[in-house]
Amino acid sequence: MPLIEERHFTEIHALINLWLLKIEGSKFANLMKNKHTVIVAGAGFGGLQAVKSLMKDSDLEIIWIDRTNHHLFQPLLYQIASAVLSPADIAIPARSLTRNRKNVTVIMDEITGISKEKKEVMLSNRTLKYDYLILALGARTGYFGKNEWKQYTSGLKNLNDALQIRRRLLLSFEEAENDPSRAEELLNYVIVGGGPTGVELAGSIAELSRKIIRDDFRNIDTAKSKITLIEAGSDLLPTFDRSLSVYTKEALMKRGVRVMLNTRVKEISKHSLQLMTLEGEKVISANIIIWAAGVEAVPITSELNEKLDRQKRVIVNENCALEDHPEIFVIGDMAAFKTADGKYLPGVSSVAMQQGRYVARTIKREISGKKSRPFEYFEKGNMATIGRKDAVADLRGYKMKGFLGWLAWLFVHLFYQVGFKNKLNILLTWIWSYLTFGAGVRVITDPMNEDKTESKKQHADN
Repeated sequence: MPLIEERHFTEIHALINLWLLKIEGSKFANLMKNKHTVIVAGAGFGGLQAVKSLMKDSDLEIIWIDRTNHHLFQPLLYQIASAVLSPADIAIPARSLTRNRKNVTVIMDEITGISKEKKEVMLSNRTLKYDYLILALGARTGYFGKNEWKQYTSGLKNLNDALQIRRRLLLSFEEAENDPSRAEELLNYVIVGGGPTGVELAGSIAELSRKIIRDDFRNIDTAKSKITLIEAGSDLLPTFDRSLSVYTKEALMKRGVRVMLNTRVKEISKHSLQLMTLEGEKVISANIIIWAAGVEAVPITSELNEKLDRQKRVIVNENCALEDHPEIFVIGDMAAFKTADGKYLPGVSSVAMQQGRYVARTIKREISGKKSRPFEYFEKGNMATIGRKDAVADLRGYKMKGFLGWLAWLFVHLFYQVGFKNKLNILLTWIWSYLTFGAGVRVITDPMNEDKTESKKQHADN
């Protein structure tokens, strides 16, 4: 008599099959589970932080869209403009940041429209669906309604802007060397805007002309370059403690920068600015005019049909979202977020980074059924560099200036730089520049007369 009857084999076989079916069913259910799609528009500080937080959740499908293919460390753009760093030092491809995350798709394209009702984002040649949308497209140079000034000035918001300024600066020295009789006219630079960007540009151009390249030329003295910094308010760096603002002005003046406070720009034309000062109207000339006085949100904010502030930023609620569409978040320079004391948060990188991480957490909480919490900004302070061994820092009540402020500035900017290779390249460049007063990225890639030749060609074609 067999130990196990045939019917027992049948029953065991049936149980095994049932068990296998449950396992396969469970796997199939997991595969078919409806993943939530999050579209992140913008590869700046806010967009990057949102993606870095969201991509850790494999149940989310993330689509990361930007009109460029890289994340840009904007606070160091002025060092591209002043020939200290190369573009690759402060930019890193977005795809390399998400290479090992299969739930992230990177798209280099421009958003042409958004349908809030259909939950769709329109690109140049396709339409994408989303469950959640994070808008972090940043800002562009703003001229306070005087857009005609753009043709006479250079802004500083992206790599193209920085490279254009660098080329024009370096060409002005070469042209003056070729025609020393025009040196005073050619080596005349005006920067409009006394915030961190304007201060850092003025200081770096002064250092470039008076220290770095002075011995490179034979027919001109680049130290005689005229650098003027114009600020409409009564102080430079108006968001800093006033003692640091006063120190900054004095430090720039020691470097040969002419600082004009309480001076408003009334009109700009080619190589000329009409100003309104406390003493009355004044006209000054300039070979290169750099506009660092204002920014405004990108045009797509106007197409959302939402309330905007004076800078055309979208007014958001306590969750950094649209009031009537809580699945749409707007952060960084695009957003006008009002704090409990009634003030709007400034358009600085620390705000964008904190908002990026916050909206990522909020999305995860909402998906898991948890209630979202209001956004609270943690103020870390402000920093600005004036030049070699000189910077100011206002860090939550701790005020630093001079060499100590410069060391703090170096540490913070290296810490927040993305990518080990970029950190190392920047550190080595700074060490070399500090020891030698060198700026090695002084290559002019276009022929000197290319702009004139192209202009003549277009005129002939017409």
